[in-house]
Formats: sequence, C-alpha cells, structure tokens
Amino acid sequence: MRMYDIIEKKRDGKELVKEEINFFINEYCRENIPDYQASALLMAIFLNGMNEKETSLLTEAMAKSGDIIDLSEIKGFKVDKHSTGGVGDKTTLILGPICAACGIPVAKMSGRGLGHTGGTIDKLESIPGFKTDIRNEEFIKNVKEIGLSVVGQTGNLAPADKKLYALRDVTATVNNISLIASSIMSKKIASGADGIVLDVKTGSGAFMKTVEESVKLAELMVKIGKEIGRKTVAVVTDMDVPLGNAIGNSLEVIEAIEVLKGKGPEDLKELSFQLASKMLEISGLGDKDRCMEMVQKAVSEGRALSKFEDMVKRQGGNVMVVEDYNLFKKASCVYQYKSEESGYIKDMNTNALGTASMVLGAGRQTKESSIDHSAGIVLNKKKGMKVEKGELIATFYSSSMEKIKEAEEIIKNSISFSSSPVLKRPLILAEIN
Repeated sequence: MRMYDIIEKKRDGKELVKEEINFFINEYCRENIPDYQASALLMAIFLNGMNEKETSLLTEAMAKSGDIIDLSEIKGFKVDKHSTGGVGDKTTLILGPICAACGIPVAKMSGRGLGHTGGTIDKLESIPGFKTDIRNEEFIKNVKEIGLSVVGQTGNLAPADKKLYALRDVTATVNNISLIASSIMSKKIASGADGIVLDVKTGSGAFMKTVEESVKLAELMVKIGKEIGRKTVAVVTDMDVPLGNAIGNSLEVIEAIEVLKGKGPEDLKELSFQLASKMLEISGLGDKDRCMEMVQKAVSEGRALSKFEDMVKRQGGNVMVVEDYNLFKKASCVYQYKSEESGYIKDMNTNALGTASMVLGAGRQTKESSIDHSAGIVLNKKKGMKVEKGELIATFYSSSMEKIKEAEEIIKNSISFSSSPVLKRPLILAEIN
C-alpha cells in the first residue's frame, strides 16, 4: 500500500476504506510517512470531506493508536463528559461529584488549557497541594473507593490525534467537521468510558460559531459513539455569554464549590445539573425527571460537596479551601471596571473576555506559558443586563497593573449598549440523543 495512492484517491473525492485509513494512522505514528504527505491528505480531507463511515473508521484508528484505558476493575456503568470548550466552563468540577454522590463512578482524564483560561487540570491545581499526576493504580483505587477521580491525560492517549492536530494547526486544516469529530471522540473512546455526554458550545466564545454547525458536529459525534459501541448523547449550549460569572482558575473553582453548596450563578447551576442528569440517565438510573430529582437531592443534602471534598483529600489537596477561600493564592492587583454609559448590554464579546483573562495571566498563549492561578475576571454584569453609568461591570485580578490596563482596553472595545431591552437566547439550544 502506498501513501501516494491514498492521497490521490481522496484528492479525487473517493471513499477511503478501513485498510487505507489504518495504514495512514499506523505508519504516520511510526514516522514512516513524512509530514508533507500527511499534510496533503489532511488538505484533501478538508476540501472533499469524509462520510460518516470514513469518520468512524478514522476515529477508531486514532483511538487505537495508543493506550486504551481499562476501567473494567471499576464496577458499574462508567460515563465521561466532554465539552468543546468555552469561557467560564467549569462544569466538570460540579457534575463529577454529583454523579459520584448518585452512585455513578466518574473516572475522568482531563487536559490543560491553551488559550483563554486553564483546562480542568489547571483549575484543580489551583487548590493548594492538589495532585493531578497520580499513578493509574491510585486513580482506579480512588474511583473504586469514593466514586470519583480527575487526573491529567496520559502521554500515550490517542497519540495520533496529538500528531495530527499539531499538523492541522499549521496547515489551515483545523476547521473540518470530520477531523474535529474524530479528534474529540478518539480521546473519549480511548479513555475507556461506557457512555459519553457531549456539551457542544456555539457562539462568539466557541469554536463553532453557529447553531447549525454545532448541531451538525454533535450529530456526527453521537453517530460515531454509537457506531463504536459507546452510548452517546449531546447538547448544544450557548457560548455567546460566558458560563457563570468567574473566568480564571481559582475563581472558577470557588464558583463551582458555591454551586455544590446550592448557591452560585443560575446559568452554571442549570447546565451542570442538566449534564449530570444526562449522565445518570444514560447510566440507566431512570427517566429525565427522576434523574434531575436525584441530582438536586445530591446537592441539597450536601452529598455532592462531600464527594468533592473526598476527591481533594485523596489527591493531596487542602480540603479547607471549601470553607476558606482565602487559602487560594491571591492576586496582588485588583481593579474594578465600571460602565462609562447607561443602558442594556447589547453585546459583550465572549471571545474578547476570554482573551482579556488570558492577558491577565489566567491562560496560556503558548504551551510553554505558565499560568497565574489567581488571575482572571469576575463579571457583575453580562449580556442583556441593565447597567447605569458608573456601575460595576467586572473585577479584574492579576499580578500586574500593566496587564490589567491591556485587559481593560480589550473589554472596553468588546461592549456595546442598547437603550431598549436585549433578548437572550436559551442556554440549551438543542439535544441530540
């Protein structure tokens, strides 16, 4: 089999078969296929697309290119959740403890962030002492004993995806639905869960900008999951507005703890409860209403918060942060950004908010960048809200006033006002079962 023939076939818009896709993935991972040929095939896929069968085969080959996590020691139906990313998205910190409190084990491997703010692992590491690089045996043991553990991804989980994504990033072939779907689903399948709940974001702060694009991606990923034998459902959720009020690592952990205490922003609570409910539902614990009731009781009775505390203790973190937020690292510079006019906030570009938080130190501009766990933004006003001139819109946290000034300019240029009320769209825009 020759790579030349595979490139030519896809260049001409023809369907690739299993053997050709496996050959490409296996030989590229072994470094027997040069980057220039892999780039040519990626561009052919980008221009001509892949059908559902090809995308499923590509996903499976990528998932099998490295380790497949074995969760068979853990009893029960194991469910994973994936979000396509957004600003202020900290739902894993909430729904993991909720599901564990309801008897559904959550063995989750998460990543670090590149861009707006840190990933789930960066957020958890803002808890003093919290370890995310524990051995696999300890990871499994924790899930078996307390029902919950969140750790960093292993170095050999779907290595084909890591290699291909780096190539896509520099060859303008990232934004293709088949390549996006196979990238996401290969890692989820390799993570070993029996079921997958997908949160596909849409809007100005998301990778997919329109509802139509997001629904198409969600439908494809659900089909791939089922094709490969994983029970999979998806929701498409709004990211024209940040989720919750906090953007930044320790700030988001605090907000997640508040939700586990039955408080916190309503939008964050709503989405976290909906996702947790879906995780219970595909695990066979009952219908939608029954599962939502279980979720709400786990929070109101304090069992979900206890599971969060158990995880923090098991992974070396200082559990006292749950009651004393002053134990988190504190930003040396704090600035209140106030409105320069009155009216309704017509738009507050979510992507710009994410960029501002990164400038403050909450995210990484390159893989080598370090994160300031204390940096970020807390919003007092969001899109659609009424504001008076001089009223507080947001509080900035950083280690530098220079960074704050730069972030302020970004936010100032991202906000527009209206004299009349602004309609907001629903938080959950579509469900794909």
